[in-house]
Amino acid sequence: MDDLGSRSWEQLFARHVAGDTGDEITAILNQSGNTDAIALSGGFPHPATFPRKALAESFSRVLQDPSALQYAPTAGLPGLRDWFADWLDRQEGVRPAESELVITSGGMEGLGLITKSMLDAGDRVIVEGPTFFGALVAFQRALVRAEGIPMDADGLDVAALEKLLSESSGAAPKLVYVIPDYQNPTGLSMSVERRHALVALARRYGMLIVEDVAYRDLGFDGERRPSLWALGPDVVAQVGTFSKTFTPGMRMGWIAAPSQLITQLVRAKQNTDQCAGAMGQLLLADYGRSGRFDQGISFARDFYRERRDIMMAALSAHLPEGMRFTRPHGGFFSWVTVPDCPDTVALQEQALAAGVTYVPGRAFYPDARGGSELRLAFSRVPNEDITQGVRRLAQVLARVGGERAAR
Repeated sequence: MDDLGSRSWEQLFARHVAGDTGDEITAILNQSGNTDAIALSGGFPHPATFPRKALAESFSRVLQDPSALQYAPTAGLPGLRDWFADWLDRQEGVRPAESELVITSGGMEGLGLITKSMLDAGDRVIVEGPTFFGALVAFQRALVRAEGIPMDADGLDVAALEKLLSESSGAAPKLVYVIPDYQNPTGLSMSVERRHALVALARRYGMLIVEDVAYRDLGFDGERRPSLWALGPDVVAQVGTFSKTFTPGMRMGWIAAPSQLITQLVRAKQNTDQCAGAMGQLLLADYGRSGRFDQGISFARDFYRERRDIMMAALSAHLPEGMRFTRPHGGFFSWVTVPDCPDTVALQEQALAAGVTYVPGRAFYPDARGGSELRLAFSRVPNEDITQGVRRLAQVLARVGGERAAR
């Protein structure tokens, strides 16, 4: 039956799920499972980076802990939080207090908890243009107004944000969501100068910076710029995930933020999943204390750097003249601009017929921009398929350019 009594299902659905953004993301993820095409669309970590051996060695030991199969504290198991706070201190130069750290069920839950705790319908938030589409969905479902600020080679244009804030009437945005390191989708990173400027701007206007560090530890050239959280722990919530440095199969992440916000996030988490799984937390803590966590990150950096290099060479060799792409210094992605193609969404069917997938640029903007852009991921595709996938895509793009030139 299509209807429920006298009303349709559509009449019963909440307004925050009425849009089709979630359906678009589902389609993107489904494309990545298409075995008949080379999937340059999904930004998944490669199974070769998962610590299978370490987990097998840890499992029987961890299982002896009485807490392994029990509910965990909402903020996370003390042992994991203590190890990870020490790890953050070594990496960032700042150690979160016990009241300033919560373990989450992945980075997406972290964004969801912040959204639930801070945003009311109609509130304004600032995002990079483009930005991670999962964050856009979270904001859409909170019925807030997301405003995109342009990016360039140095990341978010903080001067443009300052101009917007100075000229805006009414309440300032509550938060600014940014991915300063090896951004999804562009692969770009924010300059050190702009990081300092953004923190100063947040303090001036009373805004929270939500710093997504999903790819921060996967840098390829040894450079580690200061995190926004380290620069401004009073105005920054660092949202992280262990999916790229441990395994996505155990949904875990973290938020490091001022204690007042952490208190609200823990309250919100009690009404979502109550706690992250204890078994996964114990396995991660055991893995971390063994020293193999850092070894795994080092391996992953080398692994993904090789794939980045293969994709860069393929894009340089095969993309038609006039098309541009970013050269990421970390992470999983390159961002391609196709001036002759006004709608990379419509082009997806041709690409799929040619045996390759990508993500169209419009998925990453809160408005109608991105029609001539697309995202490519090099993280999970076999090395030997990266060049072939780029070659197939380039042939499709060349046809589009030829057709427009002939008109």
